[in-house]
Amino acid sequence: MGRHRAANPLDSLTPHERRVLSMVAEGRSNRRIAQELNVKISTVERQFTVIAEKLGLTDATDLDRRSVNLRVLATLAYLRAGP
Repeated sequence: MGRHRAANPLDSLTPHERRVLSMVAEGRSNRRIAQELNVKISTVERQFTVIAEKLGLTDATDLDRRSVNLRVLATLAYLRAGP
């Protein structure tokens, strides 16, 4: 019997969403990401919201969200998933 690896949470992301997430993980601001991708900041914000939802990071209550930074949680998910 072999061990089954847990599904990679990044598998649900499109290549573009992975790119945005990698930029977030590198510490880039929404403004910088928007500049590099030649899109509006609001587009990056929407994309990050979708990424957070796909990674299951938006289930926290409003109280929890004040004490937890979604960008940090997304970065941790990215790093845990590996290359």
